[in-house]
Amino acid sequence: MPRLRTSGLPSLHLLYALSCADFGLRRNEAEHMFYHGYDNYMKHAFPEDELKPLTCKPLGRDRMDPTHIAVNDVLGNYSLSLVDSLTTLAVLASSSTEAKHFKALRHFQSGVAALVEQYGDGTNGPAGQGVRARGFDLDSKVQVFETVIRGVGGLLSAHQFAVGDLPITGYHPPRTTGANTSGSIQWPNGFRYNGQLLRLAQDLGNRLLPAFHTETGIPYPRVNLRHGIPFYSESPLHRDAENGMCHSIQQRSGELTETCSAGAGSLLLEFTTLSRLTGDPRFEQLSKKAFWSIWERKGPTGLVGAGIDAESGLWTSSYTGIGAGIDSFYEYAAKAYVLLSAAPVAASSATHPPTTVSNAHNASPQHYEDPESYLGVWKDAHAAINHHLRRGRMYIHPHYIQADLFTGAARAFWFDSLGAFFPGLLTLTGDVEEATEAHLLNTALWSRYSALPERWSTSSGSVEGGLGWWGGRPEFIESTYHLYRATQDPWYLHVGEMVMRDIKRRCWTRCGWAGIQDVRTGERSDRMESYFLSETAKYLILLFQPDHPLNKLDAPFVFSTEGHPLILPRVATQDRAYTTSDPKAAPDVGSGDSSARTCPPPAHHPLSESSVATRGDLYHAANLARLHFMPTHETLESPLIEYSADHPSVSISDVRSPSNYTYFPWTLPLELVPQNATCDKMTARPTFDITFPTHPHGVLTPGSLQRVLNGILVNSISGLRLGMIQDVKVDIGGVPSSTELYRVQAINNIAMGKDEKIFVAKDTAADAVNPLDPNFTRVRDMSMLDLVVDVAPEQMCTKQNTTSHLFDNSVTSTSSPDLIYSSPAHENVPHESSMRHAFNSLIEHVAALIHNEPQETTTGSLREYFPAITPTGAGAAPLPDVEDALGPDMSGSPRGGLLWNSIYVADNNCNSRLPVSVPRDHQILVMKRGGCSFGQKLQNIPTFPPSKDSLQLVIVVSYDDAEAGLPPGWLVRPLLEKRQLTPAGLSRHRPIPMVMVGGGDKTHEVFRRAVGLGLKRRYSIQAQGVPISNLIVI
Repeated sequence: MPRLRTSGLPSLHLLYALSCADFGLRRNEAEHMFYHGYDNYMKHAFPEDELKPLTCKPLGRDRMDPTHIAVNDVLGNYSLSLVDSLTTLAVLASSSTEAKHFKALRHFQSGVAALVEQYGDGTNGPAGQGVRARGFDLDSKVQVFETVIRGVGGLLSAHQFAVGDLPITGYHPPRTTGANTSGSIQWPNGFRYNGQLLRLAQDLGNRLLPAFHTETGIPYPRVNLRHGIPFYSESPLHRDAENGMCHSIQQRSGELTETCSAGAGSLLLEFTTLSRLTGDPRFEQLSKKAFWSIWERKGPTGLVGAGIDAESGLWTSSYTGIGAGIDSFYEYAAKAYVLLSAAPVAASSATHPPTTVSNAHNASPQHYEDPESYLGVWKDAHAAINHHLRRGRMYIHPHYIQADLFTGAARAFWFDSLGAFFPGLLTLTGDVEEATEAHLLNTALWSRYSALPERWSTSSGSVEGGLGWWGGRPEFIESTYHLYRATQDPWYLHVGEMVMRDIKRRCWTRCGWAGIQDVRTGERSDRMESYFLSETAKYLILLFQPDHPLNKLDAPFVFSTEGHPLILPRVATQDRAYTTSDPKAAPDVGSGDSSARTCPPPAHHPLSESSVATRGDLYHAANLARLHFMPTHETLESPLIEYSADHPSVSISDVRSPSNYTYFPWTLPLELVPQNATCDKMTARPTFDITFPTHPHGVLTPGSLQRVLNGILVNSISGLRLGMIQDVKVDIGGVPSSTELYRVQAINNIAMGKDEKIFVAKDTAADAVNPLDPNFTRVRDMSMLDLVVDVAPEQMCTKQNTTSHLFDNSVTSTSSPDLIYSSPAHENVPHESSMRHAFNSLIEHVAALIHNEPQETTTGSLREYFPAITPTGAGAAPLPDVEDALGPDMSGSPRGGLLWNSIYVADNNCNSRLPVSVPRDHQILVMKRGGCSFGQKLQNIPTFPPSKDSLQLVIVVSYDDAEAGLPPGWLVRPLLEKRQLTPAGLSRHRPIPMVMVGGGDKTHEVFRRAVGLGLKRRYSIQAQGVPISNLIVI
């Protein structure tokens, strides 16, 4: 990064004064931005859903093309932009000046009145009929998710502002104390508010309930607000015997039943609030069931996928990430913990009568109701995200990738603009440093494009797949807002200023704010999304108004994924009579000013005002975003130029393209740029490829690599290519080690997950491994080995409970016995004939697996593995020089016989000498640890003449309490301090080999039923003297 010179830093007091003076100006700009969009929508588009700002016309549903889901999924023909904007008007009503307060409050109250005029007041009487419809009785097929977050959420949040559950400065709805009060809130415009928005929200919610008629609990993606779900012919709703519908109403339709994790699992904030306010628990119960139905289907990686079928519950895509299709699922897991902590269980849930939605009235599992369980989901998901999706500082700057849901292998390297929400979520959950790192890259990208492209590739540094539009998405400014609230760092204020300047320069039209069709060319789209008014403008307003009551509200409220504040009132539902259909009931608005109870903001650093501006990795984010390759622009390019001639409020900075890309944001004043700044050194992990020579007659076939459950089995090493990276951290007893191991990240261009392993048979690797090759050296483990044990048939029913839980093979073992075969792992076959051959081979192999029933063996036993450790010290003896035993086949049955079949199981062997016949007639002696030293146990073994039938090995079984302080599966090498002695006290001429295993009584019992035992040595592969963590020699 180039060094930057300044003429000197002004005093901190001057900096703070400038910052305070600028707050009002920037807040005014954000307010004007909203009103320019809102006023033009009301003038040119209301009561339709959205505004076309380039042509000054309304945008409604595409009736000519029902498959145009980009429009029809969202626009339900219910004045969406007004519904979505009411909460921003309520936020604006807490303005710092009286004039602005009354202006916004007047717009809010007039907007509510206009909405009720169009759709009625939500009652069954004449007042329930509006100009356009009775409630939302509309022939509109909409997406459930979008309708919940925009429609239901917007109505609920606006209702809570109207009745005082959420604060508006200077607005105090009356409290009712007598039985004869009218129960309505009289507004200056003559409108009486008595819960109309809540009743409309309930009407809209009821129309979405048919989508929850699935066997899985995962709602269908779409519903018709008037007709329900006739297009989902397999729904249980059409097999309702009580109503005479015993069969499907029609042949199976072609309607897609695929939804996404975000769409199905991000309904519980709005629906829980709706249930608590109305007393109808169906919404809360169904949304919680949908959430858990998604989470319980998470992949082996601990993550959820993007696409899932609502009917089968099967994932339709193996991709996972943090962006589109997934984002708000994780957001709602964390926010549900906050919202539900106020009142975990709805008061009316236990007494509500059965509903028409399947099983909605049944008691929910306990974890559905416990707020801590949602926090647990977030914590588990966050850990899995960091393990599988997050690339750390060795990749220039931390960022997140797309991975395989089942293996964790990298699948794509693009970032989407929806993923910009993640730093905000991390901030809310306390992970501010990780949030700061992620936000830096987002800011660098915005600095480059003056917007965030829908999808951008970290590998190519360019827009991915032509997806270069920005429709006014709020996620980036939302995260900026949360980070500023958490850190009070003025750097984020200048990021917000950059966003405002760029929006005004690139998106302004005389009738509103256009989207950007291509961030590279500046081409605009003729649509102003409702979320621009609901979220983008709202977060900018709140960013530049630190004293807003929402910024000081000491209560468990949350912003929904559409930016609508929601809170669960502390008063009982039945006491809030205005939540029913009776308009004569009274509101019970909470008293007192809760905004006064706030936590103090973090203190500024004494020697600098912005810690972000002085970070050593600022240039790392700029480097990954390729800012240093961008040219500077001096020309003015915006339609706002003509407008600015007659409008002094528009400054030249609103229309000038940024001129300094190296340091960002480009709005950052020099006072915050550190003098002679330098960046940290970029770290890079060692990477290299290992390519094995092709054997003279060796051909890489589809069977050369075989997919198994936990990785890939290598059947031929000829022509094999391994991509190596050193990035595996080692923890010993919970303490991180400074050593990082190598990992195979790709094999023949097949990406590997961080937890996947590559298995190579010892004989397969022997011919190709050069003992002198420093990059690929086979090393025998001199301390660890495996005991291969044949267990009698009575143990078959407890096989898994007997041994699988005893050891963590990922820690103590470099081999894994449980290979479960799946299919050849071969990709990118170039020719059609080869592809056909590979496909046929795959089908034959899978068919063989399906029909391959476990074969009975002559002994009927099962073969098990027990990790064992050898002793150290003067008394340690070498293991017998015998051939390695074979492991079990895929059914767990033994392959080949074991060398030793005579096994004697003793107690701790401390108090008396064993009978002479034991070592003479038994090849294996098993004893318990404890009671005396290892040397004393061996001394109590009588002398015996050596033969193939006499004692070959002593096995000591350890207990968990003997390894206190170690992780499960870890063993400490036994110490034999002195040379082995005979019972007579003489030096034993032939020391007895000994090993130790873990597992306590359960392992001891297994050896009692053992009918055969053998040894299997362990081998590892090292690269440049460092072990390869996921390459296993078997």
